[in-house]
Amino acid sequence: MNITDREVVRALLQRDARVTRDFFYRKCYPLFKSVYDNYHTDCSSCMEFISEIYVHIMTPDKAGGQCKLEGFRYQSTLFTWLKAVCLFYCYKRYERRTKMPTEQISEKFDGQGVRIDTIPASIELDISSLQADDAETILRLMPNRRYSRLIRLRYLCGHTNEETAMMMGMNMNTFYNKHKMAKEQFLKTLRTEEMRHG
Repeated sequence: MNITDREVVRALLQRDARVTRDFFYRKCYPLFKSVYDNYHTDCSSCMEFISEIYVHIMTPDKAGGQCKLEGFRYQSTLFTWLKAVCLFYCYKRYERRTKMPTEQISEKFDGQGVRIDTIPASIELDISSLQADDAETILRLMPNRRYSRLIRLRYLCGHTNEETAMMMGMNMNTFYNKHKMAKEQFLKTLRTEEMRHG
């Protein structure tokens, strides 16, 4: 049964679980997947990205107490509006990231409150000094499976950037973005382990 955009918006605002699941996680999945694959999100999976966008449009702002979805004026389809919201959201995240000092990404702490040293924005990753078993251990500890696979293909298996991108089904723009984040995550995981066992 087809329902109108007004009915979808009303149901979403009423936190209708069925409409939320059918619209966000089924009907709009191809849209989210396309944005996730081609733009900067910092999310470890498409499902995480969908959840972030849901929270983004449903959380009331501090100024007026109104969520973004309540501001939808039906001047386009809901699907088109949501696509614009996703792209602008990704652009703002990318813009914030590129404005960070090149010497630092941020100061972060691991689960035990131990400071993880900041990572340079542009990283040369040399894992030749690590034993193969040690490198595999770090890869297994990385929270993002996609990033660990990228590092394994690129550095342990020795594939080129282009070959790795092709094997992972990425275009080169996406690859360079994910490659940078994968290197950051690998080094943070390595440093956390060094602190834990050092």
